[in-house]
Amino acid sequence: MDEAEKLRWPFSDGSVTDLLDARSLHGSPAIKKRVQFHSSLVQKLALEKEMEGHTGCVNAVAWNSNGSLLISGSDDTRINIWSYNNRELLHNIDTGHSANIFCTKFVPETCDDVVVSGAGDAEVRVFNMSRLSGRRPREISMEPAAVYQCHSRRVKKLAVEIGNPNVVWSASEDGTLRQHDFRECSSCPRAGSANQECRNVLLDLRCGAKKSLADLPKHPLALKSCDISSVRPHEILIGGSDAFARLYDRRMLPPLSSCQTKTKPPPCVKMFCPSHLADNKTYLHLTHVSFSPNGKEVLLSYSGEHVYLFDADPDSTSSVRYTADYVREQSFLPPFHKVPAKEHAQQRKISVNTTSKKMFGVDMCRKFMQIATRALEMGKNLMRGVDACSEVLESVGPDIDDHVMHDFLCARAGLYLKRKWKNDVYMAIRDCNRARNIDPTSYQAHLYMSEALLQLGRLREAFEYAEAVNSLLPPHSELRKQVDDIIQRVASAELEKNRTDQNGNAKADTHGKLRSLSDVLFRSDVSGSSSQEGREDSDYDDEMELDYETSVSGDESRDNDQGVLRGSLSFRFHQREDQTNEHAGENGSTESAHIDDSAFQPDVAIDMKQRYVAHCNVGTDIKQASFLGDQGEFIASGSDDGRWFIWEKKTGRLIKMLAGDGAVVNCIQSHPFDCTVATSGIDNTIKLWTPDANATSMVAGPEVDVYCAIENNQRKLCRNRQILLPFEFLERFRMHEFAERFECAQS
Repeated sequence: MDEAEKLRWPFSDGSVTDLLDARSLHGSPAIKKRVQFHSSLVQKLALEKEMEGHTGCVNAVAWNSNGSLLISGSDDTRINIWSYNNRELLHNIDTGHSANIFCTKFVPETCDDVVVSGAGDAEVRVFNMSRLSGRRPREISMEPAAVYQCHSRRVKKLAVEIGNPNVVWSASEDGTLRQHDFRECSSCPRAGSANQECRNVLLDLRCGAKKSLADLPKHPLALKSCDISSVRPHEILIGGSDAFARLYDRRMLPPLSSCQTKTKPPPCVKMFCPSHLADNKTYLHLTHVSFSPNGKEVLLSYSGEHVYLFDADPDSTSSVRYTADYVREQSFLPPFHKVPAKEHAQQRKISVNTTSKKMFGVDMCRKFMQIATRALEMGKNLMRGVDACSEVLESVGPDIDDHVMHDFLCARAGLYLKRKWKNDVYMAIRDCNRARNIDPTSYQAHLYMSEALLQLGRLREAFEYAEAVNSLLPPHSELRKQVDDIIQRVASAELEKNRTDQNGNAKADTHGKLRSLSDVLFRSDVSGSSSQEGREDSDYDDEMELDYETSVSGDESRDNDQGVLRGSLSFRFHQREDQTNEHAGENGSTESAHIDDSAFQPDVAIDMKQRYVAHCNVGTDIKQASFLGDQGEFIASGSDDGRWFIWEKKTGRLIKMLAGDGAVVNCIQSHPFDCTVATSGIDNTIKLWTPDANATSMVAGPEVDVYCAIENNQRKLCRNRQILLPFEFLERFRMHEFAERFECAQS
């Protein structure tokens, strides 16, 4: 254990002894909730039991309301119900699904007799075990109480409302969120049937996806996840095949409609997306969305991205709201010498008024700064340096002097730019802007902003910031060498850009290798132009062929990428002529979903408040990120490397890394009352994790270098759009899941 690991700011929840003392003195009623996932217990989590009973990947786990039962769904198309008390299988239900089960739930207020499942066969099935007479056998083969076949694509998520035994909601890749009321009907015809008239569409988002915040919603939004707030059950959160999670108020939605009519997406109450992803033209989608236990925050997990936390409290004034124009403005604030003098005076006034805060933990801050400075100078242990800065900024940020905060912000920005993990450059820009709010003439902030803009290819702006640094530095400063280096690199990049423009765009060689996933989804022409402008305007008019060599092997070492196919594939893509009227061909006449551009109002999104980095989410699109416990003070996520990770919610610092699967951990669900976590993934088993007094290490499982494992994950995450096609994506081609946009043939 090195100095950075020994030096930790205390957790915000204090010690268990303090909580017990407070209860004895003041009779604190919330002691059970605060102790459930206390930091001292979270750090001791270890594998207690591996429960066997499925014969395929376990894609869904969920607890009942009192935590006595656990339900699971699997690729084997069976539902298992487990006893929490003795950790044994109680019932194994043959559901009759013809494809993988992706979601399953206990229906509330039914004595846990009614369970529901959704699967890849586009069906939602309801089972009422109270209909079984006498003693219930372990293996159950029974007719479902209801079968809803109205979806036309895979059902990826189910949601239930606390206290409501009559309704379940299903989110599907067909772009609809449906509300199934058990009191109205017990079945419905299959999607596309001539007599289908199911009026259960709560949200029709078949024309609801956006490539960026500024775009009109006009693409199909394949829903991947949904959640209902336990505190405000009229709020429902959905996420799908774009970068934006949407929060709707069910009381404000139009009446339930039929799928035969494709309608304009209703306005959402709130939209969540990190500002640096709001203008992302590459293929990006959410794999999981969830409310916090108190309903005031939401958590989003992205494929090929990180996990992000957002403020959803309707009474909060601290959440940052932004428009597309704001994103462009914040990514390039004018350097010092281009800001009017009046604004400088105003900024200086703000800075002076806020520097009266007392110094806090001076000695600790000094030690953390030494760690960060050493990492920055040597270019090694960059993650440790970032963690050292975050310890100060996130743990005690409001209590430290502004000058100290400025130094840590600049140090962390420099470390981000050297580390170069995915989107670290945008985090560096955030820190530079915060540092400039404290000191508008900060040469460190201008220097790192220049480097960040250079990494983003924004050469003119990078040069302007470099000029500003020259005007701010003393005449013989050693930093002038860094400035000269940036200016020289800008000049070289500009020459290369001009040479490329003169010779025409270099044609990409796609034979034998697909360079980027976005080359498929946002390709401007067959020749392989990768310009963002071309991708944005592409309508897939051209047909192209490509070969792609991939591999899959269950015997590869953990260091190799998981879930990649080997073999020769030949794909042919072209736009479907009936793309707009796809559902009309299945369900009859359709209403035009054309959106009037003149009536379009710019969307406002809520920016992130914290980012959680360590895992890799590329290979599957059901990977969860969850709040742990009733207090929700810790965040957990599965990963493609077979591990799952736990972070402190407030600071974003990594607390625990646990080996949870032979390949990929997808599902993480904490017990409603105990410090117990259930996880599942590609393995056929479910694992239960509880505190163990002997678990003293940060790592649960085979001892590995934590930082090395995390860096491997980040390398996979950074290059997945360049050289990898995830198995899930290829599988969706095989299953014709992209029929709305593409047709494909496998050779």
